[in-house]
Amino acid sequence: MTDQSHPGGTGRIGAATVARVGYGAMQLFEPSSAEAAAVLRRAVELGVNHIDTASFYGPGEVNRRIRQALAPYPDDLVIVSKVGARYTGEDPVPLAAAQRPAELRAAVEDDLRQLGLDCIPVVNLRRLDLGPGLQPEGDQIVDVDDQIAEMVALRDEGKIGAIGISAVPLDVVQRALPAGIVCVQNPYSLLDRSQEATLDLCATEGVAWVPYFPLGSAFPGFPKVADNPVVAEIAGELGVTGAQVGLAWLLAHAPNTLLIPGTRSIAHLEENRGAASVTLSADALARLDAVGATEPQPHGVQPFRR
Repeated sequence: MTDQSHPGGTGRIGAATVARVGYGAMQLFEPSSAEAAAVLRRAVELGVNHIDTASFYGPGEVNRRIRQALAPYPDDLVIVSKVGARYTGEDPVPLAAAQRPAELRAAVEDDLRQLGLDCIPVVNLRRLDLGPGLQPEGDQIVDVDDQIAEMVALRDEGKIGAIGISAVPLDVVQRALPAGIVCVQNPYSLLDRSQEATLDLCATEGVAWVPYFPLGSAFPGFPKVADNPVVAEIAGELGVTGAQVGLAWLLAHAPNTLLIPGTRSIAHLEENRGAASVTLSADALARLDAVGATEPQPHGVQPFRR
């Protein structure tokens, strides 16, 4: 049970109603298990009921920590995983592509075992079409129709409840829609509006839009939303942080947006949750919209992080 209302109000991901401010658990393999458990439990206390994870985080350690901290799970908790990569532990990129249908199925089985669930509520097919990401080679170049067919089979078997898709351009989303896609995870922020047409399609089709890198890339040389002078100016006027302004803009920009900002810190978790209470005036929204319209959009492939 939670002790606060759902942050940001509620949205839909498939048949489930979730808080619009959720939580991305990727970083939870870094702190101690006790610290990770404290973050997860505080998230639930704050009304978060949408947690994003993957069996290749850790590998598997994040899933195991979620189970350790939260099982038996709250009735309204929606755990969303993703498949399409595998953990290697190698430098500088600790992941490799795992795009073949059999690998997608194996990753779902890992999720089920690690999380202690009979069915994963939502599983995203993480393609390699958009950066940041790995480049598929050889037998890892797989047609999306073959992948979606395997995901549909897993859904029909009751191993997953619903299908999402990630890191995909507009045409791939259009191809996947007939399968009943419930969410799309693509890179998107105030400073990176390159996927606006895909967002518009999702809004029209009632598909949840779950942006990753919502505050800009964490890599050196790439802009961060909180560092933008307009964002900083508005944050100062409102007495909030730049990150909160960036997240609040995402919530205001499209009603089908669900956020999953990640952190290993309770303080940052509470800051992110606080973005749900930030009200942007029409003037502030116009100023922020203008930033996105003039910011150069990213090109090329960046290192894989999700």
